[in-house]
Amino acid sequence: MSKADTPTLREVAMGTNGMVATAHPLATAAGIDVLQRGGNAMDAAVAAALATGVVLPAMCGLGGDAFFIHYDAATGKVSSLNGSGIAPARATREFFTDQGYQKMPLFGPLSAAVPGAVDAYFTGLNQFGSIAPRTLFRAAIRYAGEGFPLTHRGAEIIAENADALAQHDATANVFLPNGKPPKAGQIFQQPDLARTLHAIAEGGPDVFYRGTVAQEIDRYMREVGGIITADDLRSHESELVDPISTDYRGYTIHQTGLPTNGLIHLEEMNILAHSELPRMSHNSANALHLMVEAKKRAFADRIAYAGDSRFVDVPMEQLLSSEFAKERYDTIDMKQASDEFVAGKLGEAVGDTTYLCVVDRDGNAVSFIHSISHGFGSRVVAGESGVLLNNRLGRGFTLDPDHPNVIEPGKKTMSTLNCYLVTENGRLRWVGGTPGGDLQPQVNMQTLTNLIDFGMNVQQAAEAPRWSSFPGTDPGNLPNDFKLRVEERVDKRVITELKKRGHDVEVLGAWDGGGQVQLIEVNPENGVLMGASDPRTEGVAIGI
Repeated sequence: MSKADTPTLREVAMGTNGMVATAHPLATAAGIDVLQRGGNAMDAAVAAALATGVVLPAMCGLGGDAFFIHYDAATGKVSSLNGSGIAPARATREFFTDQGYQKMPLFGPLSAAVPGAVDAYFTGLNQFGSIAPRTLFRAAIRYAGEGFPLTHRGAEIIAENADALAQHDATANVFLPNGKPPKAGQIFQQPDLARTLHAIAEGGPDVFYRGTVAQEIDRYMREVGGIITADDLRSHESELVDPISTDYRGYTIHQTGLPTNGLIHLEEMNILAHSELPRMSHNSANALHLMVEAKKRAFADRIAYAGDSRFVDVPMEQLLSSEFAKERYDTIDMKQASDEFVAGKLGEAVGDTTYLCVVDRDGNAVSFIHSISHGFGSRVVAGESGVLLNNRLGRGFTLDPDHPNVIEPGKKTMSTLNCYLVTENGRLRWVGGTPGGDLQPQVNMQTLTNLIDFGMNVQQAAEAPRWSSFPGTDPGNLPNDFKLRVEERVDKRVITELKKRGHDVEVLGAWDGGGQVQLIEVNPENGVLMGASDPRTEGVAIGI
């Protein structure tokens, strides 16, 4: 059976007047509603993002960060936004080491960075939107105020984290009503969050960064020993930048730049470009070994060289050059797995998240990812604001004084978040991404090779058996020995061969490989939109 004939659990979604793919049906519905009311891709993306912040509270929200890539169909222009927040002014290395920390605290009030998502939403709308921003908050406000039926997965996530969520009263009041985790099918309400959303809808981002919400975050941080202040919030701003990109077998892959992990994905693809991957069988021992080894090298280079470019001189041109990728490819031994992170030599000159994508009737597109980092972020709801704060400081920075990602006031941590958009001869072909912390560049690599090298349709690419190599870039998991995790749907003979080559293989359940791919393709012949949503999540792709 050819890959084109491989059956899927879900059908490919089809449309000609727009497509939305998100990790939750209610968020997809919010985006579709905006498209049907005449909104464009950015309008729908923000409406869906705001909705996910309510219905997927463990993953994202007003207290997190956001990044996106935008494609303008009329001009072919591809733009990107960096919506990550900075480290607070008091977040010095000495502040943490003087309190006895040897690694950054992973949770609690001291793990939070300044949230960047709200400003990202409004910057995107001001630059690319077409509808009054306040109207795009309606679904999120309704889901928060009136409540929504909690899904089985949503209930499971809260129950699994109940002990952690109980540690802070404001958090417990939201997620453990009456002292217990809510059950599937229960109407889950967040009235404080609804009031905050309504205030931002009416007053804009200043409410969050300079107004009543900022004041409540400041007050509560002082109460619980956090270090984010009103001054820190006031100093935040998003950055509209050009995305980074590379060419791969006739396609241009656009990715989010620093401080995201987009460079990992592109370096992986650059390494694979020097290989004969299309001639290998999909998920064969050779194909998996090659991609895992490419992953290890790209991750090693990111760890060694990347940081906030305002503080660190990052050699991006070299890291993303074909010549450097060829040198890295030449170090791969196809018969033996690498057992350590070794960065490439440069010349002298030089996690939880949710993802969504939208294409509108005119062909404009948005690839959008936002997160509060690890599940439930810092696990601290900022008082009566209803805003669950991220734990980006704890998950991203290090206390190693010689590391490019050492914590400093005003610095943006390297972020696992990244998303992509692919063009062919300047025209949109695919837009996609996935949550999953350090899984993201690994799953994105697998998705695009499934599409480009192995000829799969979008749903096949999203459902294909998946692997992941651990550890990644998270300072909390370094240093650890390598482990290769593969779904049990991978051929047992392939798993045996990978073990022979030195991979420490852990076999996971059939659909437990992580990642929650959302993906839209534009048919180059007739413009029909084809959407896919990963069955590893509760989401859905809908076309109109």
